[in-house]
Parts: sequence; structure tokens; C-alpha cells
Amino acid sequence: MAKQRTPDGPPPPPVVQRLRLQYAKRGRLRFTSHRDFARAFERALRRAGVPMAFSAGFSPHPKISYVNATPTGVASEAEYVEIALARRCEPDDVRRALDTSLPDGLDILACVEAPADGPSLADLVSGSSWEIRLAGVTAAALGDALERFLREPEVLVERRTKDGVRRLDARAAVHHADVVADPAAAGPCAILRCVVRHVTPAVRPDDILSGLRSVAPGLQPAAPPEARRLAQGLLDEAGLLSDPLGAGRVLSS
Repeated sequence: MAKQRTPDGPPPPPVVQRLRLQYAKRGRLRFTSHRDFARAFERALRRAGVPMAFSAGFSPHPKISYVNATPTGVASEAEYVEIALARRCEPDDVRRALDTSLPDGLDILACVEAPADGPSLADLVSGSSWEIRLAGVTAAALGDALERFLREPEVLVERRTKDGVRRLDARAAVHHADVVADPAAAGPCAILRCVVRHVTPAVRPDDILSGLRSVAPGLQPAAPPEARRLAQGLLDEAGLLSDPLGAGRVLSS
């Protein structure tokens, strides 16, 4: 029997603290892919001198857990990540150091210590609040499309993935939604606000727009829609999202 190989040197230090961070993707940085963000985040951790805990084995890597990242091109005020540390740190010191080390537009908004015996971060994120801006569309036209969409028992849309075309029910994921006009826009511009359940496969803003167009084919924005995630959290039956960082705040309704 061949002798089992083991990495040279001592095992990595144990995890002594876990921190949960909320970050934003703004402006041109909304076009950062999740993979690009992960690379930028790991570089920022090194520049900031954060004492990361590492996995064991021949290719150790920092212990970082991402949760439900936005699609490329979508802005967000509510992205979350958890990191494991080999030495205890003051959370606000880590927040400031990382925020300084990341480019403008990738902004660390909050950092808290994760409870040792609490639920995982993924278990605290089951819904999102979205805002989708449609230039050249009146609030009346979007409101009519939304009313038709919400009346349907299901609205099937197709999404092309690396594994082929998938069909999903965009309607089932939408807990509730409403429409307002953008008062700052020079011309017609409607904003769709919706709270969406996290389902598998995930229903994204472009899927909801595809669903709206399927029930209202005349709905054609004058420019590419701009989507922004406003909040993520634990979604209750009333459609309220609770802060996953444990501050006890209700984030949306």
C-alpha cells in the first residue's frame, strides 16, 4: 500500500473568530463579476493585514464564504461575506482597513462578529429587495404589466446557462411588488420595487423583466434596465426582511 502523503510543516492555526461583512457594488463596479470581486477581496485582505485562517492541505486558501452574489452588471447595497480569522480583531478596524484597500465602488458597509453557536450566514438570507429602473416606460404602463403578472398563477421564462436553456417560474418567486415613477428623470421612467424569495434556480431581475414582457409584450424600455439590490435578509410571511448581521432591524417591507 502506498504511503499517504501529507503536507510539509505544521497544520494551519485554528479559527478563533468569524466576521460577517456587508458590502456594496456601485457605479461602474457593478460590472465586476463574482470571480473578479473574490480576487480583489483576497488582495484587499492581504493589503489590510487581516490575519486569515487557512484551509489545510497542499493548496491552502483563506476561509471565505460568499452568500448569494448578484449577477454581473447589477448594483447592490447588500452583499454578504463571512471570513474566518486566526487571531481576534476588532470588527470595525477590519471594516475600515478593508474599505481602504478596495477600489471605490466596492465598499465595506458593516462588519460584525458571528456568534459561535448561531445559524450560518446562508440560513439568514432567504429573500431580497430589488429596485429596477426602466427608462422610457411610464409608471402606468409598468403598473399595468405588473398587475397582469401578479394575476398569473405562474409565469415561465427561459434562461440560457452553460448547461443549456432552463425554464423557471418567475411569478412564484415574487412575494410582492409595486411601481413608482422616478421623479428625478427628465422623461418617462418607472421603477419596479419587488421582494423576491431565494429559490433554486435563483430568479434574477432579468427573469422578472422577461416575465413582465411575456404578459405585456409592448413593455420595451428605451435603454437597458438598471437593477439594484437594496437589501437581503431572512424573509417572513409578511414580506419583511430581517438584517442578517443580527442588528434586529427590519430592512424592507
